[in-house]
Amino acid sequence: MEVDKIMKADLLDILFEGKNKDYGAYELRKTYDKRITWAMSGMSLFCLVFFLTQVLANEDDKPKRVINITELHLNNLKPDKAPDPIPVQPPKSKPIPVAVSHFTKPIIVTDDLVKDPPPDIDRLENTRIGLANQDGTKDDSFVAPPLEQSISVVEGPKKQPEEDYEKVFFKVEKEARFPGGMQAWKKYLERNLNANVAADDGAPTGFYTVKVQFVVDKEGGISNVQAIEVPKACPTCGPEAVKIIKKGPKWEPAIQNDRKVNYQAIQFVTFQVAEE
Repeated sequence: MEVDKIMKADLLDILFEGKNKDYGAYELRKTYDKRITWAMSGMSLFCLVFFLTQVLANEDDKPKRVINITELHLNNLKPDKAPDPIPVQPPKSKPIPVAVSHFTKPIIVTDDLVKDPPPDIDRLENTRIGLANQDGTKDDSFVAPPLEQSISVVEGPKKQPEEDYEKVFFKVEKEARFPGGMQAWKKYLERNLNANVAADDGAPTGFYTVKVQFVVDKEGGISNVQAIEVPKACPTCGPEAVKIIKKGPKWEPAIQNDRKVNYQAIQFVTFQVAEE
């Protein structure tokens, strides 16, 4: 393009100098501003038409207010129901006084020195006792005192039945025990017990305890000896334990209320099978 035409030429013409303008790009860029203006105008017009359509549609949907004027005739009005009368509380009646007799302190004097004689018995039976005499009606809630008062006899504490010291006690203050205590009992078992009873029964290695029950009387004598628990692995342990207690010495009797009593004792006898 010539120099003198460049100053007057459009920027788009300069860009497309020597190029194929019929291809379409030149025409699109040339008419770009015009097409944008038409598009914006068309869109604005469409929005305006849509807005007006919605406004007119809403105006048609609104319910039309119709005001009906009705003539008011005062003759047709019904008077309101009169309110119920407020009940009038009757005046409170003055309480009727209750008859009261003056209390007279009892003093023994001669008749000529009596200044305030006591009221009659009949009056006392129908009136209250107060500081001064008062006329009135009989008080229905008043209870006259009895003419004769019965004297109640308070019994003393009942005598507790005396303890039967001939029975066999199961719980006592001091239990019966082997003479010499636990150490003497162990020595007695070591000297007299057949230690091979459990092994002879074929019991395995271990300890086998028999629970023996018997009665120790007031003199320390032994009776009613029974094996109440015997190990299953050593059935002959029970008779052996019973024999040991039966042939033993007398025991020290039990004590209850400082008296010797009959006592049912429990003793355990243990057999051992040691490892070979």
